[in-house]
Formats: sequence, C-alpha cells, structure tokens
Amino acid sequence: MPRGRKKSLRKQLTLLVLAAALAWWSVDRDLRPAPAPEDAASLAARYSDDPLLTAWAARRSNVQIESEGVVERLLADDRDGSRHQRFILRGPSGTTVLVAHNIDLAPRVVGLEPGAQVRFNGEYEWNERGGVIHWTHRAPRGDHPHGWLEYRGRRYQ
Repeated sequence: MPRGRKKSLRKQLTLLVLAAALAWWSVDRDLRPAPAPEDAASLAARYSDDPLLTAWAARRSNVQIESEGVVERLLADDRDGSRHQRFILRGPSGTTVLVAHNIDLAPRVVGLEPGAQVRFNGEYEWNERGGVIHWTHRAPRGDHPHGWLEYRGRRYQ
C-alpha cells in the first residue's frame, strides 16, 4: 500500500476511535448529569466549599482550582497532539469533571483506579457536562500557575 494511503487510513482510524470514545463517554449512565441551570445557584450555595460546582454554576473558565474528588472512571489516553491521561473525577458536591493530565510534561499517575481519592490543582474550563481540569503540571515557561495531582501520597507535576 502506498505510504500516503497508509497515513490517510491511520488518520481516519484515529478519528473514528476518538469519535467512538467521545460517543461512549456521552452516553454513560453512571455519571450524574450536570445540574440543570435553574438548580445550579442553589447547589452552589449549598456546596459553597466545592470550587468545581461554584465555577460550573458561574460558567467560569480559566480558573485555577485546588480541590479533591473520587475517580469515577478511567478513560483512554488522549494521544492527539500532547498526550493526556484522562479520567472522570466526582467532586465534593457530586458533580463530575474530566481531568486531562499532560503526560508529555508530567509523569503518568501510577496505579490510578476507580474509587480512589485524588487531590488536584489545575485550571478549570467550563462546559455543560461539568467542565475540564487541565494544567495539572508545572508550567514549562513559567507563564502559568503550576498545577499538580496527588494520589497515594505522591505528587505528580
């Protein structure tokens, strides 16, 4: 098979796998849906100690958050561009967030499993599904706050 054709097929297969993974994640029945907008303010008031819910309810992005949660599910690594270890974390109020930990800049969290407690410091980006935490690593150029993940007494950054 010609080299250009192999690259094209590999790219199409990668896109297909990514689309299937996203579809699978979107239909997961184990994850509690994000609260309805009309409930967000009352939940944020009740769980004022949960910065994930507070940021989600206010639809804020680019917010540095330090908190903790329980791993709900491990996801396949994102290998498009910078590689990221991904997992779903349930915060103190029960809301879920996708954690995308850059494993090109920081070590992979070893032995991570569902039900595990994880502390984190990273940047929150809002979306309707609960948001994403990223920048859980040192800022290589020093132009962003450093982030980290802590699991079983070890800090990954």
